[in-house]
Amino acid sequence: MKKPLIVLTGPTAVGKTSLSIALAKAVNGEIISADSMQVYQKMDIGSAKIRPEEMDGVKHYLVDVLDPKEDFHIVKFQQMAKTAMEEIYAKGKIPILVGGTGFYIQAVTRDIDFTQARQEDSYRKDLEFLAEEKGSEYLHEMLKKVDPKSAEAIHAHNVKRVIRALEFYHQNGTPISSHNEEQKQNESPYALACFVLNMPRELLYQRIDRRVDQMLEEGLLEEVKALQEEGCHRGMVSMQGLGYKEILAYLEGDYPLEEAVRILKRDTRHFAKRQLTWFRRESEVVWVDKDRFNYEEDQILGYMLNTCKDKGLF
Repeated sequence: MKKPLIVLTGPTAVGKTSLSIALAKAVNGEIISADSMQVYQKMDIGSAKIRPEEMDGVKHYLVDVLDPKEDFHIVKFQQMAKTAMEEIYAKGKIPILVGGTGFYIQAVTRDIDFTQARQEDSYRKDLEFLAEEKGSEYLHEMLKKVDPKSAEAIHAHNVKRVIRALEFYHQNGTPISSHNEEQKQNESPYALACFVLNMPRELLYQRIDRRVDQMLEEGLLEEVKALQEEGCHRGMVSMQGLGYKEILAYLEGDYPLEEAVRILKRDTRHFAKRQLTWFRRESEVVWVDKDRFNYEEDQILGYMLNTCKDKGLF
């Protein structure tokens, strides 16, 4: 018998948080965050981190557990998520993966094997030096030549992921995109229900813009300043997150605050679009369009519970 696993994903700002709590309560579940930013302490506003009072007694894993100076990557996420899942299963509960980082979710649901992607320090250092000397676009062009598929999926400014893809090609002579495709074909080791929450694009974009304004009202500027004073800089994985890199660029004098906010809103909308493109490529997902349920959370929850029952999760 496969163990049950529920996934609730969807683009940023679509409204996953409150629905995930209702879902966890309905199925006797606990939540594992599949978010690359909420894992960090002291990064609450920019990551739209769930507040303790919003958790409503539901235990959350991988939230607020790492120092911003620590690296967090796909392999570390997979290890931590699996440990959390074992803990949840031991209690006789159902793990619910919640978040918008598609590759993180896939790493767990498909149990992707990352052993081939071992790090080679000398080549990595060469690539890091190239990025410093010639810029991230130069590295991205290198990736385009050997692995156009990965280059399309990875933003040029995401230097860490570009380097990882180049490193993989250097070590194995094959693109990491092909390796990931093969791994994707793996049958999930879990009895899986994967829901993608969605809403009309215009509405989603309005919510994103409002959320950015709200973050600024809640003190995003002060949060980033405090991190900067503690020695956090843009070379760190944590400070490359949306909301942090733009405000940091403003604090370092790259552009005025209005421009930083404009870029943040624009890049968050682009990120949401990329997230939706990723989810559309996934075969075993159940799309939950909020407008089909008149935005009524009770109706959405009822539909999700029926789907889980149909799939034999409980």
